[in-house]
Amino acid sequence: MKFNSDIDIDMADRTRVLDVIPHTAAGVIKNGKLVRHASGIYVTDIPTDPVARVASIEYKLAEQRGYMKLDFLNVHVYSKVRNEQHLLELMQEPQWQLLNDAELVKQLIHLNKHFDLIHEMPEPINTIPRLAMFLALIRPAKRYLIGKPWAEVAKTIWEKDPDSGYGFKQSHSLAYAMLVVVHMNLLAEQREHAE
Repeated sequence: MKFNSDIDIDMADRTRVLDVIPHTAAGVIKNGKLVRHASGIYVTDIPTDPVARVASIEYKLAEQRGYMKLDFLNVHVYSKVRNEQHLLELMQEPQWQLLNDAELVKQLIHLNKHFDLIHEMPEPINTIPRLAMFLALIRPAKRYLIGKPWAEVAKTIWEKDPDSGYGFKQSHSLAYAMLVVVHMNLLAEQREHAE
């Protein structure tokens, strides 16, 4: 049985969680040496290198052997979220016209360098699925879709590139899109309070 997982967990401060969860840092080979993975951990038993103090099985091989790595990622946006109720409010439909504001987009997670590309699309980004597709098409393997109608983009955006094998998972893209929505609403809220 082949086991394949890719679980990313975004949080404001990963150290606060890691301080209370028993775990082993994932290992990755860099320049021929086993070193700590930037964000990956195991919460189950896994052989450990006592010198490097990381999993002794490199994370790709560990996955092939059935170990499940979790990536705990620091995401600065969440440090501005007050509580669960606030987060639920921030997850509501944003004011999509904010994507026309270059100054706001420059601050926006995942979109801050793509204001011009947003406006190369023949139809606006005005839904979460369109935002998710846009986040996928700014990757190098899908840039050829920039400027195409959303219906055409939707036909192939989630397919792996036959040359590079690269594909941006729809589940990741939708999660990133929700994070962008949360950030858009946070920035709009901050503007409102500043006025």
